Amino acid sequence: MFSFFKSKAKDKIPAEPPVEEAPIAEPEVEFTPEAADHVEAEPLLTVAEATSEAEPLPAKSLSWAARLKQGLTRTREHLGKQLTSVFTRNVKIDEELYEELETILLSADVGIDATTFLLDDLRKRVKREKLTDSQQLQGALQQAMHDLLLPLEQPLHTEQNKPFIIMMVGVNGAGKTTTIGKLAKYFQSQGKSVLLAAGDTFRAAAREQLVVWGERNNVTVITQESGDSAAVIFDAINAAKARGIDIVLADTAGRLPTQLHLMEELKKVKRVIAKADPTAPHEIILVLDANTGQNAIAQVKSFDDAIGVTGLVLTKLDGTAKGGVISAIAKVRPIPIRFIGVGETMDDLRPFVAREFVEALFE
Repeated sequence: MFSFFKSKAKDKIPAEPPVEEAPIAEPEVEFTPEAADHVEAEPLLTVAEATSEAEPLPAKSLSWAARLKQGLTRTREHLGKQLTSVFTRNVKIDEELYEELETILLSADVGIDATTFLLDDLRKRVKREKLTDSQQLQGALQQAMHDLLLPLEQPLHTEQNKPFIIMMVGVNGAGKTTTIGKLAKYFQSQGKSVLLAAGDTFRAAAREQLVVWGERNNVTVITQESGDSAAVIFDAINAAKARGIDIVLADTAGRLPTQLHLMEELKKVKRVIAKADPTAPHEIILVLDANTGQNAIAQVKSFDDAIGVTGLVLTKLDGTAKGGVISAIAKVRPIPIRFIGVGETMDDLRPFVAREFVEALFE
């Protein structure tokens, strides 16, 4: 039986009589507004009962620019400092210098394609601007990297559909469920109402964690103790329609790109979402853990080939020295990066801005 969780609710919602559950394929039933008011309410978990993956409440002592710079410390120390050591030596620009830059970029997971592109671009700038020594290269490389990343800077606009249905996908451990909680907070800050669908029915901890995020953000979570992920999300979308909700964030079970039978389940979820709303899903967001480096590229390709990813969220940039993977994504599979995460608080997930990112790498 499906359940609505609403934090701090004063009135209990009457429960339906228990029914025997059967495996759900692709729902064909109609959902009426009255059905949204006859669902079973279960006790909420308290924050103290949160799973170990739940994250602390936000700290606002630093500006976003400062948090971004702080979050990219490891990458800057690995990439920025090595580049700075090259740029400050005041040596002539020759093939040996280009080879040194190539090694540094590859070691930061910028990737072969992106590294080749950046160095080719750098050579053109050197010739065009008549640069003669390494000290003049830093600004040129920063601009080349900004130009490469700029096409990925496409903020997510949700006003064209109501509810705007976002399907969240990714491998286990990427931070998908936590990202949903942070996105709920972000959309609320824009004055939008949000509903969460606990579609990861394979992992109980994910469901419980999402309920905790619902409690923190004071939003409704639709969940089911066991059953079909697609059916939970189908129910959530129709409930959102009945209640006039702006945004639906639909969690899904973690998938490894090599598990083809499980990827088929994601295709089914996408089809079922379209049954609830023929225009949906309006966004399919793949959550990537920046610590996985070049493996993130394989994930992007596999998920995009299977279900057509429309946006990315890159999490845990504060925990890796290889944030250059963003450049690799830009060259290999340039899907918009909607948000990046550089910390553990709710406010540490923000829209990707190419200029801010590049400046935080080099400063």
